[in-house]
Amino acid sequence: MLKKVYKIVIIPYTLFLLYLMFLGMGRSQYEDHMIRIEPVMSTVEFIRNTILWKYIILIVLGNIIMFIPFGFLGWILPGFKDLKTLLIAFVSSIVTVEALQYFTRMGILEVDDILLNTLGVYVGWLLSRWIEKKFSDLVL
Repeated sequence: MLKKVYKIVIIPYTLFLLYLMFLGMGRSQYEDHMIRIEPVMSTVEFIRNTILWKYIILIVLGNIIMFIPFGFLGWILPGFKDLKTLLIAFVSSIVTVEALQYFTRMGILEVDDILLNTLGVYVGWLLSRWIEKKFSDLVL
């Protein structure tokens, strides 16, 4: 049951996420190409300079939570049940999306985003394994 629902929901969800990454939340095109390649430090700096916790949670945890569903891709694409295969495919995809943000100037290419998004996929992969073990009758 869950696999069938996931199969229906993941494509619109992916399109919605791409919309958010390029056009949503009041985005507009930057004057210059922007890139932040120093891992972790830009997130630490963001947390240090942000006054409201709401924005920290929205941005940092959002970058993890929004990508958890991609950890379940093994449910519909059996090759992605293997964590290594899933992560290689995901990192390749998210680097491409981040590069598109850079080249279109509709976002910032950030290494931290890649790391946080990948952490979200890993959490999703762990969660999918747990759900399969605990609720195997619901998953099919």
